[in-house]
Amino acid sequence: MPGNMTLDALKEAVDRGEIDTVLVASVDMQGRLMGKRFHAAFFVNGGWKETHCCNYLLAVDMEMNTVPGYKTAGWEKGYGDYVMKPDLATLRRIPWLPATALCLADLLDHHTHEEVAVSPRAILKRQVARARAMGFDAMMATELEFYIFENAYEDLRDTGFGGLKPISAYNEDYHIFQTTKEESLMRDVRNHLYAAGIPIENTKGEADSGQHEVNYRYSDALDTADNHVIVKQGVKEIAHLKGKSVTFMAKYDHRKAGSSSHVHQSLWTLDGKPAFYDHDDEHGMSATMKHFLAGQLAHAQEITAFLAPYVNSYKRFCIGLFAPTKAVWSADNRTAGFRICGEHTKAVRVECRIPGSDVNPYLCCAALLAAGLAGIEGKMELEPEMKGDMYNTAGIREIPKTLREAADRLHGSSMLRAAFGDDVVDHYHHAAQWEISETDRVVTDFELQRLLERA
Repeated sequence: MPGNMTLDALKEAVDRGEIDTVLVASVDMQGRLMGKRFHAAFFVNGGWKETHCCNYLLAVDMEMNTVPGYKTAGWEKGYGDYVMKPDLATLRRIPWLPATALCLADLLDHHTHEEVAVSPRAILKRQVARARAMGFDAMMATELEFYIFENAYEDLRDTGFGGLKPISAYNEDYHIFQTTKEESLMRDVRNHLYAAGIPIENTKGEADSGQHEVNYRYSDALDTADNHVIVKQGVKEIAHLKGKSVTFMAKYDHRKAGSSSHVHQSLWTLDGKPAFYDHDDEHGMSATMKHFLAGQLAHAQEITAFLAPYVNSYKRFCIGLFAPTKAVWSADNRTAGFRICGEHTKAVRVECRIPGSDVNPYLCCAALLAAGLAGIEGKMELEPEMKGDMYNTAGIREIPKTLREAADRLHGSSMLRAAFGDDVVDHYHHAAQWEISETDRVVTDFELQRLLERA
């Protein structure tokens, strides 16, 4: 379900005075929307063809620091431009902002006008095209979890992010009474996002105080990633407009449950048939599905840096809080990194439970798809199903425990280098190395509390 406006419909809305601003935004390495606010009249009169941005947008960190060492952009190259090419298929109204529309944009090389290889949207589009060349449409869905706080973002900034007050005082997983108290925010989240063309299904309380989840209908992989970033942006903005704040950190407090972004995946034939379904199989899984899952398991440790991109991401992987620690598969078992859902139905699918809500969905979905397609191409044999409590099962494949370990495996992955190209792998390995070095460099509150007096 792409955007809900055509360019002609936008022109009519502009003429009627209903739309006066168009956001044109590309997606950066961190999965954030970066771009410009256009006067709507300029956009419809030719601005929709292209605009430009500094190429440092794919060479900065979360703080927008210009990170040295990237091949694509740097001071030695003068930080030139990328072309931002609006994808009019994503054009939509943004109902929570007055008289505003949004259009996502692809990043193109300023000279060749080819898509920038390291841009997240381009990386996913190439894997989608690879799947189609093999005869498959890649269908995916992401579930986004987040915490809501009573504090406004401005208040948190002014107090040094102290005094966080979750909107709920207790675990509200599936809790209707508690979530009723939060309906003034969550109703707007559902209704505004739905009006923006996002096929929202539901919201629910999650497994800790103040934690929520939003679910939206599965779609093709690119549309799912587009929806994901718009949902994340929308939730933040709607909360901000109500004087509250949210976080999509994978683990904002070591005493709390982490926030995930489980990814559901299936392949369908180009004529619309479920390629993962086999009525006669024990779990309803086709040979194609088994090869796909085998590929993801074989390469799980290599792709983890794309599923858990920050040092903080790995603090979510702990026993007993529904985040996985083992990269194995099991049917309808939430202790496994790869859970099979929808057994014996045409909706049978792989749920990867490794990604956190801090993930860049384009990179995450591309990495999962690349690993699965490698499994199909290699006709990899699926390892036996694991059953029971994966947390306390020894001797089985583990999820990398740190970004440092995951980055090393990313760097050495021949599968990802074949699928993405050396330049892409090296680019994101460099991003991971920078995250590690920054975390190693900075003194934390924990260190002060633990060592200032006692050391």
